[in-house]
Order: sequence, then structure tokens, then C-alpha cells
Amino acid sequence: MKKVEVADPAPHEVRVKMAASGVCHSCLHAYDGSHETPMPMILGDEGAGVVESVGSAVTTLVPGDHVIISWLLNCGTCAQCLRGKPAYCYGPSPFGAIGFDNTGRFTDVETGKPVLHYGPATYAPYVVVPATSAIKIRKDMPLEKAALIGCSVTTGFGAVTNAAAARPGDSVAVVGCGGVGLNSIQGARVVGANPIIAIDTSDAALEMAVKLGATHTINPKKVDVEKEVFKIVPHGVDHAIGAVGSVPAFLNGLNILGPGGTLIILGAPGNGDKMTIDPIFHILRGERGMRGSKYGSANPATEFPMLIELYMTGKLDLDSLLTATYSLDE
Repeated sequence: MKKVEVADPAPHEVRVKMAASGVCHSCLHAYDGSHETPMPMILGDEGAGVVESVGSAVTTLVPGDHVIISWLLNCGTCAQCLRGKPAYCYGPSPFGAIGFDNTGRFTDVETGKPVLHYGPATYAPYVVVPATSAIKIRKDMPLEKAALIGCSVTTGFGAVTNAAAARPGDSVAVVGCGGVGLNSIQGARVVGANPIIAIDTSDAALEMAVKLGATHTINPKKVDVEKEVFKIVPHGVDHAIGAVGSVPAFLNGLNILGPGGTLIILGAPGNGDKMTIDPIFHILRGERGMRGSKYGSANPATEFPMLIELYMTGKLDLDSLLTATYSLDE
């Protein structure tokens, strides 16, 4: 634990007192070195809190507003942002800083040197972010549940509803049932997909997947994934969600697609990992495809409030996802 000084918000920024932060798998990649990450850095890319102060040009938020922090740095004014596609923003997206000027908002009190951000750095007690990254939410939403919407819920849910555009009756297979994949299961359930196939090497994860909406489960340690999927859906699935950063898992997803099916890649493999595909077998025949999905291909400004409404009306289960809480001192 080190003391850092937090800057005042610039004209288009807000300072937020954090109430809760989720522990995202992306932060583990930074912690264990599987993704090259500059240091020193404060981790945390999903969180919620209360606006403490706002910059002089901010008109959309006031102190006291409850917000979810979006790690998606977007300008809000380019053609893609105006289309409601902030994940495609043409503006700069500097890693390790939170401002478009590529500077951070934390300073080490002892050394006077800058401390970098992993996204918005939601593990800090206070964060300074662009106003476009602080999404106002209703005040009766529990902030510890809202924090999860800041990354894993939106990413997994949106992969099915936005990127795959799944419809009622579509078949969906989710490869990898961690925090992101479980929310892909929920997205499939909410849109009325059937069957919903959960694939994971952990029986505990598969049990949770069933609780959240999976109709079938497959453990690759026990059975052949592809054979089992084709027993359930003889012609293959409409949508496969690659929610774990594993090339073999992505290939599993491609191999179980039916005609016209699409693999949505969410998981982030290690630096330098490569995937080899057969363009004729995997893509041309059957018009199969694959695409990436950044942040569930979502617009946080509209997606966050929508997910909260689903939770508040009992259609989205966040309670089961919150398995433990810790204080900052712990």
C-alpha cells in the first residue's frame, strides 16, 4: 500500500469516490505478467461510486450522483461515438493513463513521480475520469452490485445481445464460464436463446452456469466437446462465445458452429499467441465467421442503465456473482 495524490478534475473530468470495485481477470493478466504492463500502476477496471467534484465544463453530472465507471475511453464527438459505437472511437486510447492528453491523474506522494492507471484504476479510493466515462445510475441501485456492470457483466452480456445479436430460439454455446462467460449465459437467457450450452473445465463453474440459465453443460476434461455439442445441436450452434483467452477454446468455438454461425471472441490470450484456421473449412463452407467484441460491443451510456433495470426487475442475477467482499486494507 502506498499513498498517492489524486489530481483535481480537468474541465471535462469528474472525480469519483469509489464505493466498490470488481476484481477483473484482465487485472490478473497485468499482475502475473501474461500481458505486458508498465509499472508502477494502480489496477482496477470495473467499479462504482459517488461523484465528489466535477470540472468546469461538465454539465451532465453533479456532486452526489451515483455512477458506474466505464474503462472505455471515448471522445464522445467523433463519427463512431455519435453512431453510438464508442468502442470504435477514433480518438486516442492511451494505456496507463486516463486522459486524452496521455497523462495520468495519480502522483506518488513519496517520490513525486507519476503512477499509471490500469484503465480507470478503480482500486484507488478516488479516481479522476472523463465525464464520458462516469455513467449516471439510479441511487437505489446497490453500488457493490453496480460495480460488476463496469466490465464483466457488460462484456459478457453484450457479446450475445450486441455482437452476436442473438434472437429467441437461437442456439448459443459459451466456451469458458468465468465472470464474463457467465454473463454471456445470462445474455442468452434474457434474449430467449435455446439451447444454451456452457463449456468449462470446472464443475463449480458449470453449476453456476446452470443457475444463471444454461440448459446443457460440457466439461472438456470428461468428454469430447465437439461430439457432445453435435449431440445437442446436430447441425451446430448459431453463436459460440469464446470467453476464455485460449486459442484451443477459440478453435473449439469455430468447430461447433453451424451454417451461418459466428464465433465471438472475448477472451484475451497471452501476448504473441497465434491461431491457425482453415479458410475453406472454418469460414467459406457454411458461411461461418468470427469477430471480436470489445466491451460487449456496448455503448456504456445506454447499456449500464439498461442492465440495472434488468437487475432491479429480477431479470439479471448479480447477487450470485458477488461471492466475496474485501476491504481495501485486506
